[in-house]
Amino acid sequence: MILSKEILRDIADQHLIIPAEDLFSLPEKVLQFGTGVLLRGLPDYFIDKANRNGIFNGRVVVVKSTGNGDTADFDKQDSLYTLGIRGIADGKNVEENIISSAISRVVSAETNWPDIIALAKEPELKIVVSNTTEVGIQLVNEDIHQSPPKSFPAKLLAVLYERYQTLQDSDDAGLVIIATELIPENGKKLESIVYELAAYNQLDEGFLSWSRAKNIFCNSLVDRIVPGKPDADKLAELQADLGYEDQLLILAEPYRLWAVEGNDKVAAALSFMQADAGLIVKPDIEIYRELKVRLLNGTHTLTSGIAVLSGIETVKNGMDDPEIHQYVEEVMRTEIAKAIPYAVAEEEAIAFSNTVIDRFANPHIKHLWLSITMQYTMKLKIRILPVLINYYQLYQQAPEYIVFGFAAYLHFMRIDKEEAGKYYGSYQGETYVVTDDSAAYFLEKTQGNTVADYLDAVLSDSAFWTADLNSLPGFTDAVKVQYSTILEKGIANALADLNK
Repeated sequence: MILSKEILRDIADQHLIIPAEDLFSLPEKVLQFGTGVLLRGLPDYFIDKANRNGIFNGRVVVVKSTGNGDTADFDKQDSLYTLGIRGIADGKNVEENIISSAISRVVSAETNWPDIIALAKEPELKIVVSNTTEVGIQLVNEDIHQSPPKSFPAKLLAVLYERYQTLQDSDDAGLVIIATELIPENGKKLESIVYELAAYNQLDEGFLSWSRAKNIFCNSLVDRIVPGKPDADKLAELQADLGYEDQLLILAEPYRLWAVEGNDKVAAALSFMQADAGLIVKPDIEIYRELKVRLLNGTHTLTSGIAVLSGIETVKNGMDDPEIHQYVEEVMRTEIAKAIPYAVAEEEAIAFSNTVIDRFANPHIKHLWLSITMQYTMKLKIRILPVLINYYQLYQQAPEYIVFGFAAYLHFMRIDKEEAGKYYGSYQGETYVVTDDSAAYFLEKTQGNTVADYLDAVLSDSAFWTADLNSLPGFTDAVKVQYSTILEKGIANALADLNK
């Protein structure tokens, strides 16, 4: 049987959270642009949990903006889907199954745009959430009176303008608009584009004054690994255990964070934050970005080259390896956590690092180290260089674990060849693809150069790094020493020496 409202009464699984019938009559308070798994596994998770606890009491209308596919899977399941939470929290295994009733309906912008405009007129609508990928928040000068407008910002502006014309100065007119796209200042960038589009469409000054007074655009940071729909074998296994078919089933890790930049008015609109500590509303959310970018993403970046050179495929497998595991803990806790370029209490950084260890060790998520090396150079520059520079300012010495990660990066980026637009490196007879915008640069530095010349050419290139690495006392020399140790002893033995 297929998951739907009709079969809920026939499901009697004590290990499954099933929505009560009264939840289906709750008003539609959220307009969500995006059907993706991140939104269903994070914002919609919070809303569903709050509804079950009688707190928010509102459901989500989801806009399917792309022309790919239709809404049939959602329609035939009454927009119900199973969220399976799998992983480790506080060192303990977590396994939970939830039938989410957060979504009331999914509407195609291409075929049912009038339905979305109709919702824009409803006073009970309070919140707009988006995850349209980084490409979605782009300025496209277009007429917002199309049915529908093509770009997401134009669609949003059309909704706001309809609301202005219908509700005007009503107390219920304003919306809280939260962007979750993975770009800096996501909400503020969306706001800027919306008002540029308003000018392009020559909307009246009254609308602009109304919108600035009534609507709040919020930056936000999302952090939860939601791999999405399992592969066919795993899905069949889960459906057999659940006793029903669910083509919308998704998995997520236990850890969840949605940090929204906002004031008391935003917090009041997001009353579902009362149901779960993973949703945070604060005037400044930079600390959460720093913790994530430095401790989680930065540790991933530094470890990825070491793991690939070691022949370790996944992050979980890396955490099962004693030497990789120790490296992760040491680089994160003794170096990165102590040099985050932001005012973070050390105990808060250590507490966050403990959650990272649990997340890396999650046996239910297959996260490939090679995938993490994508845009390796950019990630190193953004995530690690500010930490490295701050470490020197604080301690005036080279951080040995960051040094080792840097040396492994330079080994990984030594390009052997380019074929059909792809770049390849190799280590101890194993070839791997290097997916990095700087791959051509490294091919040039590799070809015809000795190891010493290669290292000097890259490490002394201050224009490439936008920083003078030679000005950090002992850093480049330490990197060269570790590079040579890896070359002579092999990555595994060199790492074991470091960990002694």
